[in-house]
Amino acid sequence: MTTLVWFKRDLRVTDHPALARAAGSGAVLPFYVFEPAYWAEPDVSGRQFDFVTESVASLGHALDRLGVPLTVRVGAVVDVLGALKAEHGFERVISHEETGSAWTYARDRAVAAWCGANGVVWEELAQSGVVRRLNGRDGWAKQRNAFLRQPQVDVPDRLSGPALASDTVPRLVADDPCPQRQQGGRDMALSLLGSFLTERGRHYRKDMSSPVTGEMSCSRLSPYLAFGCLSGREAAQAAAARQREVKGTREGWGGSLKSFQARLAWRDHFMQKLEDEPALEQRCLHSAYEGLRGDDATRRAAWERGETGLPFVDACMRYLNATGWLNFRMRSMVMAVASYHLWLDWRVTGLHLARQFTDFEPGIHWPQAQMQSGTTGMNTVRIYNPVKQGKDQDPTGVFTRRWCPELRDVPDVHLQEPWLWDGADRILGRTYPAPIVDVAQAAREARERVWSVRRGGAFRDEARKVIDKHASRKDPQGHFVNDRAPKRKDTRQMGFDF
Repeated sequence: MTTLVWFKRDLRVTDHPALARAAGSGAVLPFYVFEPAYWAEPDVSGRQFDFVTESVASLGHALDRLGVPLTVRVGAVVDVLGALKAEHGFERVISHEETGSAWTYARDRAVAAWCGANGVVWEELAQSGVVRRLNGRDGWAKQRNAFLRQPQVDVPDRLSGPALASDTVPRLVADDPCPQRQQGGRDMALSLLGSFLTERGRHYRKDMSSPVTGEMSCSRLSPYLAFGCLSGREAAQAAAARQREVKGTREGWGGSLKSFQARLAWRDHFMQKLEDEPALEQRCLHSAYEGLRGDDATRRAAWERGETGLPFVDACMRYLNATGWLNFRMRSMVMAVASYHLWLDWRVTGLHLARQFTDFEPGIHWPQAQMQSGTTGMNTVRIYNPVKQGKDQDPTGVFTRRWCPELRDVPDVHLQEPWLWDGADRILGRTYPAPIVDVAQAAREARERVWSVRRGGAFRDEARKVIDKHASRKDPQGHFVNDRAPKRKDTRQMGFDF
Protein backbone atom coordinates (compact mmCIF):
# COMPACT_ATOMS: atom_id res chain seq x y z
CA MET A 1 0.00 0.00 0.00
CA THR A 2 1.27 3.47 -0.88
CA THR A 3 2.02 6.00 1.84
CA LEU A 4 1.33 9.66 1.11
CA VAL A 5 3.94 12.19 2.28
CA TRP A 6 2.39 15.63 2.67
CA PHE A 7 4.97 18.38 2.34
CA LYS A 8 4.21 21.68 4.04
CA ARG A 9 6.93 23.87 5.63
CA ASP A 10 9.55 21.16 5.03
CA LEU A 11 10.55 21.62 1.39
CA ARG A 12 13.60 19.33 1.33
CA VAL A 13 14.50 15.63 1.26
CA THR A 14 17.49 15.85 3.60
CA ASP A 15 16.92 15.30 7.34
CA HIS A 16 13.26 14.65 6.61
CA PRO A 17 11.89 12.17 9.19
CA ALA A 18 8.49 11.90 7.50
CA LEU A 19 9.91 10.96 4.09
CA ALA A 20 12.33 8.47 5.63
CA ARG A 21 9.54 6.84 7.66
CA ALA A 22 7.36 6.47 4.59
CA ALA A 23 10.22 5.11 2.46
CA GLY A 24 10.75 2.33 4.99
CA SER A 25 7.20 1.07 4.41
CA GLY A 26 7.14 0.71 0.63
CA ALA A 27 5.79 2.89 -2.13
CA VAL A 28 5.68 6.66 -1.55
CA LEU A 29 3.48 9.35 -3.07
CA PRO A 30 4.93 12.77 -2.17
CA PHE A 31 2.56 15.68 -2.69
CA TYR A 32 2.33 19.42 -2.10
CA VAL A 33 -0.87 21.47 -2.17
CA PHE A 34 -1.13 25.12 -3.15
CA GLU A 35 -4.18 26.18 -1.15
CA PRO A 36 -6.10 29.18 -2.57
CA ALA A 37 -7.78 29.87 0.77
CA TYR A 38 -4.40 30.09 2.49
CA TRP A 39 -3.02 32.48 -0.10
CA ALA A 40 -6.08 34.70 0.44
CA GLU A 41 -5.21 35.14 4.12
CA PRO A 42 -4.15 38.65 5.27
CA ASP A 43 -0.72 37.57 6.54
CA VAL A 44 0.67 36.22 3.25
CA SER A 45 2.05 37.95 0.18
CA GLY A 46 3.33 37.58 -3.34
CA ARG A 47 6.96 37.58 -2.26
CA GLN A 48 6.28 34.56 -0.06
CA PHE A 49 4.30 32.84 -2.84
CA ASP A 50 7.20 33.29 -5.25
CA PHE A 51 9.72 31.98 -2.71
CA VAL A 52 7.55 28.93 -2.01
CA THR A 53 6.99 28.27 -5.72
CA GLU A 54 10.74 28.25 -6.31
CA SER A 55 11.31 26.02 -3.28
CA VAL A 56 8.61 23.54 -4.36
CA ALA A 57 10.27 23.33 -7.77
CA SER A 58 13.61 22.63 -6.06
CA LEU A 59 11.97 19.91 -3.97
CA GLY A 60 10.50 18.39 -7.14
CA HIS A 61 13.93 18.14 -8.72
CA ALA A 62 15.32 16.43 -5.61
CA LEU A 63 12.51 13.87 -5.58
CA ASP A 64 12.97 13.21 -9.30
CA ARG A 65 16.57 12.28 -8.58
CA LEU A 66 15.34 9.80 -5.96
CA GLY A 67 12.99 8.17 -8.41
CA VAL A 68 9.53 9.59 -7.71
CA PRO A 69 7.84 12.76 -8.91
CA LEU A 70 6.30 15.35 -6.62
CA THR A 71 2.54 15.55 -7.20
CA VAL A 72 1.48 19.19 -7.03
CA ARG A 73 -2.20 20.01 -6.67
CA VAL A 74 -4.26 23.17 -6.21
CA GLY A 75 -7.25 23.25 -3.85
CA ALA A 76 -8.30 22.46 -0.30
CA VAL A 77 -6.21 19.66 1.20
CA VAL A 78 -9.23 17.55 2.14
CA ASP A 79 -10.46 17.76 -1.47
CA VAL A 80 -7.02 16.84 -2.77
CA LEU A 81 -6.84 13.86 -0.41
CA GLY A 82 -10.23 12.72 -1.62
CA ALA A 83 -9.12 12.94 -5.25
CA LEU A 84 -5.84 11.13 -4.55
CA LYS A 85 -7.67 8.36 -2.73
CA ALA A 86 -9.93 7.91 -5.74
CA GLU A 87 -6.99 7.95 -8.16
CA HIS A 88 -4.66 5.75 -6.14
CA GLY A 89 -5.99 4.21 -2.94
CA PHE A 90 -4.06 4.74 0.26
CA GLU A 91 -4.56 4.24 3.98
CA ARG A 92 -1.72 6.26 5.45
CA VAL A 93 -0.51 9.86 5.36
CA ILE A 94 2.68 11.09 7.00
CA SER A 95 3.69 14.71 7.49
CA HIS A 96 5.60 16.89 9.88
CA GLU A 97 4.01 18.83 12.72
CA GLU A 98 3.43 22.45 11.83
CA THR A 99 3.32 25.43 14.18
CA GLY A 100 1.51 27.80 11.90
CA SER A 101 -1.25 30.36 11.80
CA ALA A 102 -4.81 30.00 13.05
CA TRP A 103 -5.76 29.16 9.47
CA THR A 104 -3.31 26.26 9.14
CA TYR A 105 -4.32 25.02 12.59
CA ALA A 106 -7.98 24.88 11.51
CA ARG A 107 -6.93 23.26 8.21
CA ASP A 108 -5.05 20.52 10.07
CA ARG A 109 -8.07 19.84 12.27
CA ALA A 110 -10.17 19.44 9.12
CA VAL A 111 -7.60 17.03 7.67
CA ALA A 112 -7.63 14.99 10.89
CA ALA A 113 -11.42 14.78 10.73
CA TRP A 114 -11.31 13.70 7.08
CA CYS A 115 -8.75 11.01 7.79
CA GLY A 116 -10.81 9.69 10.69
CA ALA A 117 -13.95 9.53 8.56
CA ASN A 118 -12.20 7.81 5.66
CA GLY A 119 -10.18 5.17 7.46
CA VAL A 120 -6.86 6.89 6.86
CA VAL A 121 -4.11 6.98 9.48
CA TRP A 122 -2.39 10.38 9.64
CA GLU A 123 0.96 10.36 11.41
CA GLU A 124 2.71 13.62 12.29
CA LEU A 125 6.39 13.69 13.20
CA ALA A 126 8.51 16.39 14.82
CA GLN A 127 11.02 18.19 12.61
CA SER A 128 12.28 20.79 15.09
CA GLY A 129 12.86 21.47 18.75
CA VAL A 130 9.22 22.48 19.22
CA VAL A 131 7.40 19.99 21.46
CA ARG A 132 3.71 19.32 20.88
CA ARG A 133 1.37 18.94 23.87
CA LEU A 134 3.99 20.28 26.27
CA ASN A 135 2.77 20.35 29.86
CA GLY A 136 5.04 23.21 30.95
CA ARG A 137 8.33 24.92 30.15
CA ASP A 138 10.33 23.20 32.88
CA GLY A 139 12.58 20.72 31.08
CA TRP A 140 11.75 22.00 27.59
CA ALA A 141 15.33 23.00 26.80
CA LYS A 142 16.55 19.49 27.60
CA GLN A 143 14.06 18.01 25.12
CA ARG A 144 14.89 20.58 22.49
CA ASN A 145 18.63 20.10 22.79
CA ALA A 146 18.30 16.31 22.73
CA PHE A 147 16.43 16.54 19.43
CA LEU A 148 19.09 18.83 17.96
CA ARG A 149 21.84 16.37 18.97
CA GLN A 150 20.20 13.39 17.30
CA PRO A 151 21.80 12.29 14.02
CA GLN A 152 20.21 13.74 10.93
CA VAL A 153 17.83 11.40 9.12
CA ASP A 154 19.42 9.88 6.03
CA VAL A 155 18.06 10.59 2.59
CA PRO A 156 16.52 7.40 1.15
CA ASP A 157 18.77 5.77 -1.45
CA ARG A 158 15.87 5.30 -3.80
CA LEU A 159 12.12 5.83 -3.75
CA SER A 160 9.39 4.08 -5.67
CA GLY A 161 5.82 5.12 -6.15
CA PRO A 162 3.11 6.17 -8.59
CA ALA A 163 3.48 9.03 -11.05
CA LEU A 164 0.31 11.13 -10.99
CA ALA A 165 -0.52 14.25 -12.95
CA SER A 166 0.16 17.59 -11.32
CA ASP A 167 -1.98 20.69 -11.62
CA THR A 168 -0.92 23.86 -13.34
CA VAL A 169 -0.47 26.35 -10.52
CA PRO A 170 -2.05 29.76 -11.17
CA ARG A 171 -0.89 32.88 -9.40
CA LEU A 172 -2.94 32.72 -6.21
CA VAL A 173 -1.97 36.08 -4.75
CA ALA A 174 -1.48 39.60 -6.08
CA ASP A 175 1.83 40.62 -7.58
CA ASP A 176 4.19 41.96 -4.96
CA PRO A 177 7.23 43.67 -6.48
CA CYS A 178 10.25 42.90 -4.32
CA PRO A 179 13.26 43.39 -6.60
CA GLN A 180 15.88 42.22 -4.10
CA ARG A 181 13.98 39.27 -2.65
CA GLN A 182 15.98 36.15 -1.81
CA GLN A 183 15.46 33.23 -4.18
CA GLY A 184 13.90 30.04 -2.88
CA GLY A 185 15.27 26.50 -3.01
CA ARG A 186 17.70 24.28 -1.17
CA ASP A 187 20.72 25.07 -3.33
CA MET A 188 20.54 28.70 -2.25
CA ALA A 189 20.16 27.63 1.39
CA LEU A 190 23.27 25.45 1.28
CA SER A 191 25.28 28.14 -0.48
CA LEU A 192 24.37 30.70 2.19
CA LEU A 193 25.06 28.28 5.03
CA GLY A 194 28.49 27.50 3.64
CA SER A 195 29.50 31.09 2.99
CA PHE A 196 28.23 32.20 6.41
CA LEU A 197 30.15 29.53 8.33
CA THR A 198 33.40 29.99 6.40
CA GLU A 199 33.49 33.67 5.44
CA ARG A 200 30.59 36.04 6.04
CA GLY A 201 29.84 35.14 9.65
CA ARG A 202 33.22 35.88 11.22
CA HIS A 203 31.96 39.18 12.69
CA TYR A 204 28.33 38.14 13.04
CA ARG A 205 28.08 39.01 16.75
CA LYS A 206 29.34 42.54 16.18
CA ASP A 207 27.75 43.24 12.80
CA MET A 208 24.25 41.79 13.08
CA SER A 209 22.69 44.82 14.83
CA SER A 210 23.18 47.28 11.97
CA PRO A 211 21.40 47.12 8.60
CA VAL A 212 24.62 48.39 7.05
CA THR A 213 26.73 45.39 8.10
CA GLY A 214 23.99 42.87 8.88
CA GLU A 215 22.97 42.47 5.26
CA MET A 216 26.22 40.62 4.60
CA SER A 217 27.27 39.32 8.02
CA CYS A 218 23.93 37.74 8.99
CA SER A 219 23.43 34.20 7.74
CA ARG A 220 20.33 35.17 5.69
CA LEU A 221 19.00 31.65 6.30
CA SER A 222 15.69 32.72 7.84
CA PRO A 223 13.39 32.11 4.82
CA TYR A 224 15.00 28.74 4.17
CA LEU A 225 14.43 27.71 7.76
CA ALA A 226 10.89 29.12 7.72
CA PHE A 227 9.86 27.02 4.73
CA GLY A 228 12.03 24.04 5.54
CA CYS A 229 14.50 24.14 2.67
CA LEU A 230 16.99 23.58 5.47
CA SER A 231 16.25 21.96 8.82
CA GLY A 232 17.13 23.64 12.09
CA ARG A 233 19.08 20.54 13.04
CA GLU A 234 21.19 20.82 9.88
CA ALA A 235 22.03 24.44 10.68
CA ALA A 236 22.83 23.72 14.33
CA GLN A 237 25.00 20.72 13.57
CA ALA A 238 26.86 22.49 10.77
CA ALA A 239 27.58 25.37 13.15
CA ALA A 240 28.71 22.91 15.84
CA ALA A 241 31.11 21.27 13.39
CA ARG A 242 32.52 24.67 12.52
CA GLN A 243 32.88 25.47 16.23
CA ARG A 244 34.98 22.35 16.70
CA GLU A 245 37.05 23.24 13.64
CA VAL A 246 37.96 26.76 14.79
CA LYS A 247 38.34 25.99 18.51
CA GLY A 248 41.70 27.23 19.73
CA THR A 249 42.63 28.88 16.43
CA ARG A 250 42.05 32.46 17.58
CA GLU A 251 40.52 33.29 14.24
CA GLY A 252 37.72 35.33 15.82
CA TRP A 253 34.88 32.92 15.11
CA GLY A 254 34.08 31.69 18.60
CA GLY A 255 31.74 34.44 19.78
CA SER A 256 29.89 34.70 16.50
CA LEU A 257 29.21 30.97 16.23
CA LYS A 258 28.06 30.88 19.83
CA SER A 259 25.65 33.76 19.10
CA PHE A 260 24.33 31.98 16.03
CA GLN A 261 23.66 28.81 18.03
CA ALA A 262 21.89 30.88 20.69
CA ARG A 263 19.61 32.42 18.09
CA LEU A 264 18.72 28.99 16.74
CA ALA A 265 17.68 28.07 20.28
CA TRP A 266 15.69 31.28 20.69
CA ARG A 267 13.97 30.51 17.39
CA ASP A 268 12.57 27.27 18.79
CA HIS A 269 11.78 28.98 22.09
CA PHE A 270 9.50 31.55 20.46
CA MET A 271 7.86 29.02 18.16
CA GLN A 272 7.07 26.99 21.25
CA LYS A 273 5.06 29.93 22.57
CA LEU A 274 2.63 29.81 19.64
CA GLU A 275 2.51 26.02 19.82
CA ASP A 276 1.51 26.26 23.48
CA GLU A 277 -0.95 29.14 22.98
CA PRO A 278 -2.27 29.45 19.41
CA ALA A 279 -4.57 32.33 20.37
CA LEU A 280 -1.66 34.72 20.99
CA GLU A 281 -1.78 35.47 17.26
CA GLN A 282 -5.15 37.11 17.91
CA ARG A 283 -5.22 38.39 21.49
CA CYS A 284 -2.83 39.98 23.96
CA LEU A 285 -0.90 37.46 26.01
CA HIS A 286 -1.86 39.49 29.09
CA SER A 287 -5.54 40.40 28.90
CA ALA A 288 -5.07 43.76 30.67
CA TYR A 289 -3.65 45.18 27.43
CA GLU A 290 -6.73 44.46 25.33
CA GLY A 291 -8.19 47.68 23.94
CA LEU A 292 -5.14 49.73 24.87
CA ARG A 293 -4.37 50.81 21.31
CA GLY A 294 -6.35 51.45 18.15
CA ASP A 295 -5.67 52.09 14.48
CA ASP A 296 -4.98 55.49 12.97
CA ALA A 297 -5.12 54.86 9.22
CA THR A 298 -3.12 57.98 8.35
CA ARG A 299 -0.27 57.18 10.71
CA ARG A 300 -0.26 53.53 9.70
CA ALA A 301 -0.10 54.37 5.99
CA ALA A 302 2.84 56.72 6.58
CA TRP A 303 4.64 54.01 8.54
CA GLU A 304 3.97 51.36 5.88
CA ARG A 305 5.25 53.58 3.06
CA GLY A 306 8.30 54.81 4.94
CA GLU A 307 7.02 58.38 5.14
CA THR A 308 6.84 59.07 8.88
CA GLY A 309 9.42 61.87 8.74
CA LEU A 310 11.65 59.78 11.04
CA PRO A 311 14.57 59.08 8.69
CA PHE A 312 15.92 55.82 10.06
CA VAL A 313 12.45 54.30 10.44
CA ASP A 314 11.57 55.34 6.88
CA ALA A 315 14.83 53.95 5.50
CA CYS A 316 14.21 50.60 7.20
CA MET A 317 10.64 50.34 5.95
CA ARG A 318 11.63 51.18 2.38
CA TYR A 319 14.51 48.71 2.52
CA LEU A 320 12.15 46.00 3.80
CA ASN A 321 9.70 46.65 1.00
CA ALA A 322 12.44 46.24 -1.60
CA THR A 323 14.25 43.24 -0.09
CA GLY A 324 11.76 41.25 2.02
CA TRP A 325 14.30 41.20 4.86
CA LEU A 326 15.49 43.37 7.73
CA ASN A 327 18.06 42.67 10.40
CA PHE A 328 16.84 41.75 13.89
CA ARG A 329 17.31 45.02 15.75
CA MET A 330 15.64 47.06 13.05
CA ARG A 331 12.66 44.68 13.04
CA SER A 332 12.30 45.41 16.72
CA MET A 333 12.61 49.16 16.17
CA VAL A 334 10.02 49.51 13.40
CA MET A 335 7.52 47.41 15.40
CA ALA A 336 8.19 49.35 18.60
CA VAL A 337 7.84 52.72 16.86
CA ALA A 338 4.50 51.62 15.42
CA SER A 339 3.26 50.40 18.81
CA TYR A 340 4.61 53.14 21.08
CA HIS A 341 5.29 56.33 19.17
CA LEU A 342 2.42 55.90 16.70
CA TRP A 343 0.22 54.04 19.21
CA LEU A 344 -1.03 51.48 16.70
CA ASP A 345 -2.40 48.06 17.60
CA TRP A 346 0.13 45.26 17.12
CA ARG A 347 -2.37 43.06 15.27
CA VAL A 348 -2.74 45.58 12.46
CA THR A 349 0.91 46.52 12.06
CA GLY A 350 1.92 42.90 12.63
CA LEU A 351 -0.08 41.85 9.58
CA HIS A 352 1.71 44.37 7.40
CA LEU A 353 5.13 43.17 8.55
CA ALA A 354 4.05 39.54 8.13
CA ARG A 355 3.38 40.25 4.46
CA GLN A 356 6.62 42.17 4.01
CA PHE A 357 8.88 39.49 5.47
CA THR A 358 9.75 36.79 2.95
CA ASP A 359 10.77 34.74 5.98
CA PHE A 360 7.43 35.13 7.81
CA GLU A 361 7.25 32.44 10.49
CA PRO A 362 4.04 32.75 12.57
CA GLY A 363 5.56 31.11 15.63
CA ILE A 364 8.28 33.73 15.76
CA HIS A 365 6.43 36.71 14.37
CA TRP A 366 3.42 36.99 16.66
CA PRO A 367 5.13 36.39 20.03
CA GLN A 368 7.77 38.89 18.98
CA ALA A 369 5.19 41.43 17.78
CA GLN A 370 3.59 41.30 21.20
CA MET A 371 6.91 41.45 23.01
CA GLN A 372 7.96 44.60 21.15
CA SER A 373 4.55 46.13 21.90
CA GLY A 374 4.65 45.49 25.65
CA THR A 375 1.51 43.32 25.77
CA THR A 376 2.93 40.10 27.22
CA GLY A 377 2.93 41.13 30.86
CA MET A 378 6.37 39.62 31.44
CA ASN A 379 8.80 41.56 29.27
CA THR A 380 10.64 44.78 29.89
CA VAL A 381 8.94 47.76 28.23
CA ARG A 382 11.51 48.67 25.60
CA ILE A 383 10.80 51.86 23.66
CA TYR A 384 13.40 52.32 20.95
CA ASN A 385 14.52 55.86 20.22
CA PRO A 386 14.63 55.89 16.40
CA VAL A 387 16.89 58.95 16.34
CA LYS A 388 19.46 57.30 18.59
CA GLN A 389 19.20 54.03 16.68
CA GLY A 390 19.92 55.86 13.45
CA LYS A 391 22.97 57.54 14.90
CA ASP A 392 24.24 54.31 16.48
CA GLN A 393 23.57 51.88 13.66
CA ASP A 394 24.13 54.15 10.65
CA PRO A 395 26.76 56.62 11.88
CA THR A 396 27.87 57.72 8.40
CA GLY A 397 24.32 57.92 7.07
CA VAL A 398 25.05 55.63 4.12
CA PHE A 399 21.98 53.47 4.72
CA THR A 400 19.61 56.33 5.48
CA ARG A 401 20.65 58.35 2.44
CA ARG A 402 20.46 55.33 0.14
CA TRP A 403 16.84 54.66 1.03
CA CYS A 404 15.78 58.25 1.71
CA PRO A 405 17.58 60.11 -1.07
CA GLU A 406 15.46 63.19 -0.33
CA LEU A 407 17.84 63.72 2.63
CA ARG A 408 21.07 63.59 0.64
CA ASP A 409 21.92 67.24 1.33
CA VAL A 410 21.26 67.10 5.08
CA PRO A 411 24.56 67.15 7.00
CA ASP A 412 25.47 64.11 9.11
CA VAL A 413 24.92 65.90 12.39
CA HIS A 414 21.25 66.50 11.55
CA LEU A 415 20.53 63.52 9.28
CA GLN A 416 18.42 61.66 11.85
CA GLU A 417 16.80 64.91 13.03
CA PRO A 418 16.44 66.99 9.86
CA TRP A 419 13.92 69.26 11.58
CA LEU A 420 16.85 70.74 13.55
CA TRP A 421 18.78 71.66 10.39
CA ASP A 422 18.69 75.31 9.38
CA GLY A 423 17.79 74.23 5.83
CA ALA A 424 14.86 72.10 6.95
CA ASP A 425 12.24 74.34 5.38
CA ARG A 426 13.62 73.47 1.95
CA ILE A 427 12.72 69.77 2.27
CA LEU A 428 10.29 69.10 5.14
CA GLY A 429 6.75 69.06 3.86
CA ARG A 430 8.09 69.41 0.34
CA THR A 431 10.34 66.56 -0.82
CA TYR A 432 10.35 64.73 2.52
CA PRO A 433 7.58 64.66 5.16
CA ALA A 434 7.78 66.49 8.44
CA PRO A 435 7.78 64.10 11.42
CA ILE A 436 4.26 62.88 12.21
CA VAL A 437 5.04 62.70 15.94
CA ASP A 438 7.40 64.31 18.40
CA VAL A 439 9.70 61.39 19.26
CA ALA A 440 10.40 62.32 22.88
CA GLN A 441 6.87 63.34 23.76
CA ALA A 442 5.30 60.28 22.11
CA ALA A 443 7.67 57.98 24.01
CA ARG A 444 6.85 59.61 27.35
CA GLU A 445 3.12 59.31 26.79
CA ALA A 446 3.38 55.70 25.63
CA ARG A 447 5.53 54.69 28.59
CA GLU A 448 3.04 56.15 31.04
CA ARG A 449 0.07 54.49 29.36
CA VAL A 450 1.72 51.07 29.28
CA TRP A 451 3.04 51.21 32.84
CA SER A 452 -0.29 52.41 34.17
CA VAL A 453 -1.78 49.07 33.13
CA ARG A 454 0.84 47.19 35.13
CA ARG A 455 -0.17 48.60 38.49
CA GLY A 456 -2.22 46.44 40.81
CA GLY A 457 -2.36 42.93 42.18
CA ALA A 458 -4.70 41.57 39.51
CA PHE A 459 -2.14 42.38 36.82
CA ARG A 460 0.64 40.64 38.73
CA ASP A 461 -1.41 37.51 39.34
CA GLU A 462 -2.07 37.02 35.64
CA ALA A 463 1.52 37.94 34.78
CA ARG A 464 2.78 35.11 37.02
CA LYS A 465 0.68 32.64 35.07
CA VAL A 466 2.08 33.95 31.78
CA ILE A 467 5.62 33.59 33.10
CA ASP A 468 5.01 30.05 34.33
CA LYS A 469 3.72 29.00 30.92
CA HIS A 470 5.89 30.92 28.50
CA ALA A 471 9.04 32.40 30.04
CA SER A 472 12.44 30.94 29.28
CA ARG A 473 14.37 29.18 31.99
CA LYS A 474 17.87 30.59 32.11
CA ASP A 475 20.71 30.39 34.57
CA PRO A 476 22.66 33.49 35.71
CA GLN A 477 24.99 33.10 32.72
CA GLY A 478 22.06 33.26 30.30
CA HIS A 479 22.13 29.60 29.28
CA PHE A 480 18.96 27.60 28.81
CA VAL A 481 18.48 25.18 31.71
CA ASN A 482 16.15 22.28 32.30
CA ASP A 483 14.21 23.55 35.25
CA ARG A 484 13.36 26.75 37.08
CA ALA A 485 16.12 29.28 37.52
CA PRO A 486 16.49 32.81 38.92
CA LYS A 487 16.35 34.54 35.54
CA ARG A 488 13.17 33.88 33.59
CA LYS A 489 12.45 36.64 31.15
CA ASP A 490 12.70 37.25 27.41
CA THR A 491 14.50 40.36 26.25
CA ARG A 492 15.55 39.35 22.75
CA GLN A 493 14.81 41.45 19.72
CA MET A 494 12.32 40.69 17.01
CA GLY A 495 12.73 38.62 13.92
CA PHE A 496 15.36 35.90 14.28
CA ASP A 497 16.61 36.73 10.85
CA PHE A 498 20.06 35.29 11.75
